Amino acid sequence: MEGGIRNKAARGELRRGLPVGLVWGEGDGEIGWHPDEAVTGVIAALFDRFAGCGSARATWLWLREQGLRWPLQTAGYLRGRPSEITWVEPTYHAVHTTLTHPAYAGAYVYGRTRKERYLDPNGVLRQRSRRLPRDQWEVLITDHHRGFIDWDTYQANQARIATNTRPQARAPGTGAVREGCALLQGLASCGCCGRKLAIFYRGPAKSVPNYYCQGSAELVEGRGARHMNVGGLAIDAAVTEAFLAALAPTALQACLTAAQQLEAGHDAALAQWRRQAEQARFLAGKAERRYRAVDPDNRLVARGLETEWNTALQHLADAETELARREATRQKTLTPQEKQAILDLGDDLGQVWSAPSTTDKDRKQLLRTLLTEVNITVHREQPDPHAELVLRWKGGAISELTVPLRRPQPNIRTDEDTIDLLRRLAVHYPDAKIAGILNRQGRRTARGLSYTASRVQSLRHHWNIACHQPSDQSQEGDLLNVTAAAKQLGIAPSTLLRWLDDGFVAGEQTTPGAPWRIRLTDELRNMLVDDAPEGWVAVQYATRALGVSRQTVLQRVKRGELQAVLTRTGRRKGLRINVPSPTNTLF
Repeated sequence: MEGGIRNKAARGELRRGLPVGLVWGEGDGEIGWHPDEAVTGVIAALFDRFAGCGSARATWLWLREQGLRWPLQTAGYLRGRPSEITWVEPTYHAVHTTLTHPAYAGAYVYGRTRKERYLDPNGVLRQRSRRLPRDQWEVLITDHHRGFIDWDTYQANQARIATNTRPQARAPGTGAVREGCALLQGLASCGCCGRKLAIFYRGPAKSVPNYYCQGSAELVEGRGARHMNVGGLAIDAAVTEAFLAALAPTALQACLTAAQQLEAGHDAALAQWRRQAEQARFLAGKAERRYRAVDPDNRLVARGLETEWNTALQHLADAETELARREATRQKTLTPQEKQAILDLGDDLGQVWSAPSTTDKDRKQLLRTLLTEVNITVHREQPDPHAELVLRWKGGAISELTVPLRRPQPNIRTDEDTIDLLRRLAVHYPDAKIAGILNRQGRRTARGLSYTASRVQSLRHHWNIACHQPSDQSQEGDLLNVTAAAKQLGIAPSTLLRWLDDGFVAGEQTTPGAPWRIRLTDELRNMLVDDAPEGWVAVQYATRALGVSRQTVLQRVKRGELQAVLTRTGRRKGLRINVPSPTNTLF
């Protein structure tokens, strides 16, 4: 039995389910179009639209935009008579299936899928269907019946859909056009490794295109390494100029063709709406005939048929209203002035290219009509940085361009010593004082400017350095500035500074030029008294009594060889030294 099925399929006579729009005839293997013109009209309009836009999704969106309905066929095995049709909203799956089914190209196929058995993760035996590539189909008979497109067009459509849905790194030209402003999306390739270039956008509005190549996607120090990264504005402009220059000789003919297309009669969408209005008119008439044929006394049936008739009349009114609206908004025949304006555009294609009505998606589609690949090689190490472009045109022609690039800007970065100093200063001082310290040391910002409080604050924020938090409470051993320490000790700040210069009070500086900071300890507090003890003298008296210089006396005090206190009140304010009495000796 299996052999008989395969033999019948090999002759193209095995009856299997047909897609919507095709029906089996009376003879063996005979396949024809559905007799409903509305069904075949919308399918033909779908293929015409795909020929223009080249995208299954764009075709689906066009059907939705035009408000067209899609037919569903309930049975595809009936002999000699059409199956029932149901009209629904078009779906992407239905559009994609129609574009990829070989029956619409007049081909009879058998064995496009294969049943496979496998074990799922739980060890249960299951069965699945796997779609086979075209060279593994069991039966393929081209020109078997009348199709909506020919076989060559079908193959070209499949190649176009494949490039739209699965972009590949080493296959330039793949991927459907998008709305971004990078004109070479899908066309640009790396001159080093040949991989397809990826795209990202920079700028505040993310509107500046950049092309980059990830290379082999190897990680360097835990991060991806891009061996090529270049801005896209100059490159896109150069490719656009070359494209318009190549198109200039045929510009006039292109404008004439566009004018003829605009003057053409009915478009596919309007024709389909007329078919749908005609179909609604037939269904309304059919519902009326059924209502009039029923016995008026049989109210149970009459009420149902009356409701059906009213519904059909409402659908007819809606279809005619929509048809009238679309006919009113249909493009009128061009006037001589409008025709001359279109022809004048042939002299200035740049105006058409830059027009606000021309979207980035339109520009990309135009580029793909002539270009198959743009190979980019970047040379930044040379004295004149530039990018070398190799444009591969359809038909095999190659042209080369050189695009100057901006010189690499030096890295602007604050030196590590200044950043480390800022971390230490931020613990003790506010931004304004830190700016003064850095300026006194002759330090400058990365751009050679002097420091201000706002620039210090910006630098802190960039390196996540916390700001200074002042504290009103002082504890034993705290570091205080000169003013705060003098207040705690009950002396004038000038006096404390003088004692710092003399070396009697220990102070700390975070860095040269920074304010002195005094550590208040019990030893320092005990050195300050209101009145000097009896017999303790000033420095000048101590020098005469000991017969040494003032500097020697001060050094002995620092080493602890002489007792000393600091008096803070009265006329005898200052350093007081205990000079030991001379010892009597015998000669």
